[in-house]
Amino acid sequence: MQFQLPFEKPIYELEEQLSKLEAQPNPSPNTLDAIQKMRVEIQRMKREVFEHLDPWDIVKVARHPDRPQSRDYLELVFDEFVELHGDRAFGDDRALITGFAKLDGQKLMFVGQQKGRTLKDRNECFYGCAHPEGYRKALLKMQLAAKHHLPIVCLIDTPGAYPGIGAEERGQAYTIAVNLREMSILPTPIVCIVIGEGGSGGALGIGIGDFVAMLQFSYYSVISPEGCAGILWKHVKYADKAARALKFTSSDLLEFGVIDEIIPEPLGGAHRDHRQMAATLKAVIARQLRTLSTLPTAELLDRRYAKFRRIGAFADGPEAVG
Repeated sequence: MQFQLPFEKPIYELEEQLSKLEAQPNPSPNTLDAIQKMRVEIQRMKREVFEHLDPWDIVKVARHPDRPQSRDYLELVFDEFVELHGDRAFGDDRALITGFAKLDGQKLMFVGQQKGRTLKDRNECFYGCAHPEGYRKALLKMQLAAKHHLPIVCLIDTPGAYPGIGAEERGQAYTIAVNLREMSILPTPIVCIVIGEGGSGGALGIGIGDFVAMLQFSYYSVISPEGCAGILWKHVKYADKAARALKFTSSDLLEFGVIDEIIPEPLGGAHRDHRQMAATLKAVIARQLRTLSTLPTAELLDRRYAKFRRIGAFADGPEAVG
């Protein structure tokens, strides 16, 4: 049984009925007609449901256990991958995957956050919550890429940086801040894409790029809806209200100029068709690498600086009226 979100259940019920009809030997013309009508209805229902998701439902889709993760995209998008481990100081954080990869012959550095599938994997990956050593590892590999003039691709999928005592003792906030500073001046193209959850500084630690995009049903936020609800309304039951207030969906952030593009997902979400989602993602990454590779380094860095300086800018005073 596939994991089903509440609003997906009617779709799965229809698909189950369709499977039973399609399994009939020597179907009659009436059965064939019913099959065709049911296929059309399933497509209509998917479109109707997923075009009208509220922000809290989008969070549920972004967290779907069957949603493709970084390692899935490594297999489906990239031609080769050689993993690089460790931060040369403390250890190897499994929540962050780094290594050399190839995309249509283009050599690059891959950095991706991984939540894990099984319980064992999730515990090893800390459910995608990286420690300081993970961010140091990522930065070391990105600096290595810049040294060899390789572009960088970052896939973001984390509820946030790991909030434990050990992580704080080892300089979690400082390490993320260093990554923000250093990524802003790396002399090589950087493509950053939120593929699921984009939680706070945990996401920003690998999120400073020349091109920043989100998958259609991902979110990118300063805090989780549950965390916001706990602070503002003192109870997690208000998470749906917090999700609406935070304005963190892909459409919101494109309107605010925080991201550059929304990458469409297959009908019904990325978890319904990993291969189609990977093909779309691959096309976007390849296009951006071609575009960014033509820019002189000085122009690339100037554009990156201006891009992030524009975020949150607003007019104040009499000139802002009218």
